[in-house]
Amino acid sequence: MIEFFLCSLLTILPDYLFRRYRQGKRWGEDLSVFTMWYELRWGITSCLILTVSLITVIFYFHPSSSNVISYFRAIAVMPEALGRVEEVHVRNGDFVKAGDKLFKMDSEKSEAAANTARARIAEIDAAIEVAASELDSAEARLHQAEAALEQSRDEYGRTNTLFTRGSAAVSEREVERLENLIDQREAAVEAAEAGLQAVQDKIDVQLPAQRASAEAQLAEAETAIAKTTVYASVDGHMEQFGLFPGDIVNPFVRPAGVLVPADSGENRFQAAFGQLTGPVLYDGMLAEISCMSRPFKIYPMVIVQIQDVIPSGQFRTQEQLIDPANHPKPGSIIAIMEPLYPDQTELIPPGSKCVANAYTNNHDKLDDPALSSGQKLALHAVDAVGLVHAAILRLQVLLMPVQNLVLSGH
Repeated sequence: MIEFFLCSLLTILPDYLFRRYRQGKRWGEDLSVFTMWYELRWGITSCLILTVSLITVIFYFHPSSSNVISYFRAIAVMPEALGRVEEVHVRNGDFVKAGDKLFKMDSEKSEAAANTARARIAEIDAAIEVAASELDSAEARLHQAEAALEQSRDEYGRTNTLFTRGSAAVSEREVERLENLIDQREAAVEAAEAGLQAVQDKIDVQLPAQRASAEAQLAEAETAIAKTTVYASVDGHMEQFGLFPGDIVNPFVRPAGVLVPADSGENRFQAAFGQLTGPVLYDGMLAEISCMSRPFKIYPMVIVQIQDVIPSGQFRTQEQLIDPANHPKPGSIIAIMEPLYPDQTELIPPGSKCVANAYTNNHDKLDDPALSSGQKLALHAVDAVGLVHAAILRLQVLLMPVQNLVLSGH
């Protein structure tokens, strides 16, 4: 409507003034509702063509979007395992800081496993002390066997000397008996050494390995006990949180609640523009937004990033080939905007529905000496019609409460 009114001032109004004052035709006589089209056909036709051209130029070089949202991230609050709630430390809507306790699950099974591991460690420590006594006993048996072997060798030496000299007091059978006794006691020494080594290996290898295994089981149980208490990972507000002691929480079915980070989605807006605006949008482009949550206010913005991909082209690997004909709706080019002045949009709650206008700025191009007069005039015209789009945005802001509260029927 604004475009048509402006164009009519340049086409229909001059045509009417020419008919009225040049040709002397009067309204109500020569000019009426029935003869308007014939008498003002040049002005009306020119107005329609100029209006369509103006609207095209405005919406191409100064694109708008009615789909602007400040997305925010919500963190699911859940334990790592199924269990029954024992204690609840916060309520729905509370503000929590990172590290605050949220709720505690029943840890009776994990505590029993921890107590079992501690008893196993104490048992192994006692076995280590017993093994130390066994080591002393094994060393004593080895010394005893070595002493008996030494005694047998001395006795064998004396007896063999007498037998070699032909003494009648020593028989050959006695010498053989002593030789067998030496072999027997040598075997006893080897057995005592093997027993001593077995006890030493038990102290150095077996019992430490058993203790390390018990300590690992204790650490596992203590970790499971620690995981029964759920803490806040970041600062934020608890939402959809309605746990009570005795509730069963299953992380595979649904979370216990959501934690909305305090700074998630603030001062950052995502706008969906049509694909035709792709050549026009660029980083650093100025824009304006207005949100339903803060009516009658317009915030200057700047585009800080243009998403490299169009969401409608996303796919997941599956067994069926994708047919582009099944996606007739074109996707949008996503532009990420931030406030031109810091902290100006802090009062806009994340998730607000907004509208946006982006404005092409050719000020720097006009300083190029290579441009012709016609090109400079065209660039000036493009920048000038942005004022019309800004006026349209302000009109939308004024009518937004009427459209949503009265005309929508909600």
